[in-house]
Amino acid sequence: MRKPIVLGNWKLNGTTAASEALVASILAGLIEWDAVDVGVCPPFILIPQVIHQAAHTNLAVGGQSCSEYVLGAYTGEVSADMLREVGCRYVLVGHSERRALFGETNEMVARKVNIALKSGLTPVLCVGETLEERQSGRMNDVVRGQIQAVLNVVGIRSFERLVIAYEPIWAIGTGLTASPAQAQSMHAMIRGVLSEHDPAVARGVRIQYGGSVKADNAAELFAEPDIDGGLIGGASLKAEDFLIICRAAADSLRFI
Repeated sequence: MRKPIVLGNWKLNGTTAASEALVASILAGLIEWDAVDVGVCPPFILIPQVIHQAAHTNLAVGGQSCSEYVLGAYTGEVSADMLREVGCRYVLVGHSERRALFGETNEMVARKVNIALKSGLTPVLCVGETLEERQSGRMNDVVRGQIQAVLNVVGIRSFERLVIAYEPIWAIGTGLTASPAQAQSMHAMIRGVLSEHDPAVARGVRIQYGGSVKADNAAELFAEPDIDGGLIGGASLKAEDFLIICRAAADSLRFI
């Protein structure tokens, strides 16, 4: 049985005071749930504060990205080792906004996954297609290519140590959401790609859904057999909504 995982991606949001209040509200409602892994990914500057606040709780912290380099003359970069040293457990890699706005290629993403794994972080590999790619019927080929680029660098056994987040780009911040059937179909396809290399690894890897997950649609999405929780954007900035989503992930275990 795969343990659901819910991660909040705060993106470029938050102040010291606002993040402190948000984390306090999350912790107040986050009973020691052994059934679900829960974490948040704040902006870099807020990570130490959130880690300190969440110490000795079951709320994990992750980075929103990491450098493809270990160290050196790379102004503005933050390395995976740095994230690990301050106490991060996860790091998002290849988020659609990093790919679209900052030019991260499949090959760059694969290098980042490799660096994150070597540092001891759990990479959350983000994959997904644009609306044009879906409408043209190329969505499976696009996502397969994103997965294969990582397989080429780290190999199938490394997927035992990472999480995949399927995020249809056309459903991020648009108010659109893939139907449970659409999301399940892609999650099953991803698991099938991995199964071609190692069926046991494929069965065990956790695949989150990340496309406008909200308090009112999380339960329906998480009820699908291959959806193992969510990568949450806007709803993770509201403690009440985020906690409802976490509860939906815990409740999803009854469908297995």
